Amino acid sequence: MRLSLSVLLVTLGLCCYEGNANICPAVISEIRSTILDPKFLYMYLAQHFQIPEDLAQAQVETKTCIDKLSYERLLKVAMTLENIYLSCNK
Repeated sequence: MRLSLSVLLVTLGLCCYEGNANICPAVISEIRSTILDPKFLYMYLAQHFQIPEDLAQAQVETKTCIDKLSYERLLKVAMTLENIYLSCNK
């Protein structure tokens, strides 16, 4: 539950930033992949970003935690994020 709340708060922060209310499609794709994709596919897609090794390790740990949530909860988080995206990109 706490991890879901963290993802939601980060997304709200990205969405409600005064400089630009539009969310970058790459960010949406990354968040969706983090929540719904299997670990091997998430890792494959994450390779497109050239990030430091310590950040990559943190992503793996986060994905491991997210994978422990039930699929129903993951869908609820994804639906909430979709609603945020739609309200920000009007």
